[in-house]
Amino acid sequence: MAVSVRGMPWGVALFLVYALLILTGVGLSLGFVVDQAVLVPITFTGVVVMALLAYTIFTVTLVLQRKEAARGLALGLTSLAVPAIPLAVLAGQLIVAAVVALVGYVLFRGLRARAAVAWLDQP
Repeated sequence: MAVSVRGMPWGVALFLVYALLILTGVGLSLGFVVDQAVLVPITFTGVVVMALLAYTIFTVTLVLQRKEAARGLALGLTSLAVPAIPLAVLAGQLIVAAVVALVGYVLFRGLRARAAVAWLDQP
C-alpha cells in the first residue's frame, strides 16, 4: 500500500502525529502492564491499554487507506484529549491542560475541515 503524503490535509497529518504519540505512550507503558500480568493475568489497566492499542492501530490503518470511516474513528480517538484536561488541572499542571486543550481543539477543527472530508473519500 503506497500512501501519498502529497496533498494530505494538515488536520489528517496532525492526527497521524497525535496517534503516533499515543502509540509511543502505550509502548512505554507496556512494561508496567506486563509486570502486573505476572501477578494477575487480567487487569483493568491491561485491558484498557490493549483496547487503546487496537483502536489506535485500526484507526491509523483506515486513515492511511483514506477510508470514510476513519474520520469518525479519528474524532473518537481525538476525544481522549477531553478527560486529560481536568486531570491535568487537578494535578496542578495548568500549562499542560492548556496545551492539551489547544491540541484537541486544533485536531477537531482539522478533522472536520472540508479538505479532510474530501481526502478521506474511499468507501
